[in-house]
Amino acid sequence: MYSLDINFLNDRPEYRPESSRQKTRAVSTDSKRPLFIGAAVAVALLAAAGGSLLFLQAQNASLEQRQAELDSQLGDLTAKQKQIADINNQTKQIKDETGALASVFNLVKPWSAMMQEVRDRIPPGVQILNITQSVSTGQASPQPSASPSPGGAAPAVNPPASVLQITGLANSFNDVNDFLLVLQKSNFLKAENTRLIKATLQKDAPKIESLKLKNTQQQVPNTDELPQLPKQVEFQIETALSDVPASDLLRELDRKGAVGLVTRIEDLQRKGVIKP
Repeated sequence: MYSLDINFLNDRPEYRPESSRQKTRAVSTDSKRPLFIGAAVAVALLAAAGGSLLFLQAQNASLEQRQAELDSQLGDLTAKQKQIADINNQTKQIKDETGALASVFNLVKPWSAMMQEVRDRIPPGVQILNITQSVSTGQASPQPSASPSPGGAAPAVNPPASVLQITGLANSFNDVNDFLLVLQKSNFLKAENTRLIKATLQKDAPKIESLKLKNTQQQVPNTDELPQLPKQVEFQIETALSDVPASDLLRELDRKGAVGLVTRIEDLQRKGVIKP
């Protein structure tokens, strides 16, 4: 038979040996250290989370302020961009109007220069009786276009072609033909529109009439005794003004005496309104 010896004195505090007490106390202290470490880590994490939150809130406020500043600058830039666009539209309109006004000077050919051009090309044996100007019946008169959009330039309208009717007398048909050829070589006239409308020989030759002075006594010769003049050719030539810009005819216009127009066109060329 086995016997069990049980000592219940060790369970009582007053009879517990010293080594047993120290071991129990040591075990108790060591068992609380992880708790302290865990609490410290939790506090550190909470502090880090709170600091991060505060930092992010500060950054968010700074970014919102920066965004407000950028929005304000964007609004200013948009307004300035609109002003620049308006200025560009006004500048373009002014340039278009200036160009249209300058084109008027470039299309004008003074009548003094035109008459001098015809006068210089009259061959011997040809006499001009009349020159009339009219609008070409084959070209419709320019109709006003619809109102241009605001800020847009008015469309340029070319003037109708001017037709010249030249009537006169010539000693022969060859003189009429020579006059027609020299007119076709003129830069002021359209060669393709310069044509002979009619040329007929007079039925009756022009008669020479004797000159009778007042308060004088003189013998009036018989008209049959006067020399007979040859019959002349009555002709009519039709032509049209050329579309060549006046800026391309500056030398000829200067030679024809149109000094004022030449000076204005040269001034516009120096300013860049009319391209040379």
